[in-house]
Amino acid sequence: MQELSWLFDPLVLSIKVVLCQGALLIIFGLALAYYLAFSKAKFRAILEMIVTFPLIFPPIATGFLLLYLLGKNGIVGKALNLEIIFSFKALVLAAFIASLPLFVKPVASALGSLPKSLSEAAYSLGKDKFQTAIFVLFPCVAKSVAAAFILAISRGLGEVGITLILGGNIIGKTDTISLAIYNAVYDGKSDEALVLSLVLVVLSFILFGIINLLDKSKI
Repeated sequence: MQELSWLFDPLVLSIKVVLCQGALLIIFGLALAYYLAFSKAKFRAILEMIVTFPLIFPPIATGFLLLYLLGKNGIVGKALNLEIIFSFKALVLAAFIASLPLFVKPVASALGSLPKSLSEAAYSLGKDKFQTAIFVLFPCVAKSVAAAFILAISRGLGEVGITLILGGNIIGKTDTISLAIYNAVYDGKSDEALVLSLVLVVLSFILFGIINLLDKSKI
């Protein structure tokens, strides 16, 4: 097993990052999607721009901006005494931010397309907004939520740019499977890079196979 640490260590680390990323998407991603779908506040447009930002801005530049903000000498990092950069937390944050627009935008669009009568019926039965969202609205768009979630997880799994800047690419500590491929290529270890790439290909096929099953299902 020791001689295969170049394969299993980055893979296990990536799985841990994806699990934490997924939890953040469920907690904060769904809340953001609901807000963007139904809020009429002026702040909504600004929030939507912030959520979409990682999708249209180069990952390396996004990572640098986050480093500038959250680093020990950064504006936010220094004020709050944060210790995020070059740690596992940085990897999770990078994956979460990179995948957020791919999750929030489709879910918000699906929620916005639901008829208002659903909410009105729930309110008439004594449900509050939270109960209506959890037990009525989100179940109605469950397929869209699942597909967006898998797509977002895939994006986080393959994230390199933001992860490289925030995580520091520390071998054995913050080198995810995508960064391990980068390192193997840089070191001239093409066989290792090929095996790691094939692992990502298999994982990607599995994830997108699940999306196809969701598209074909009648649920």
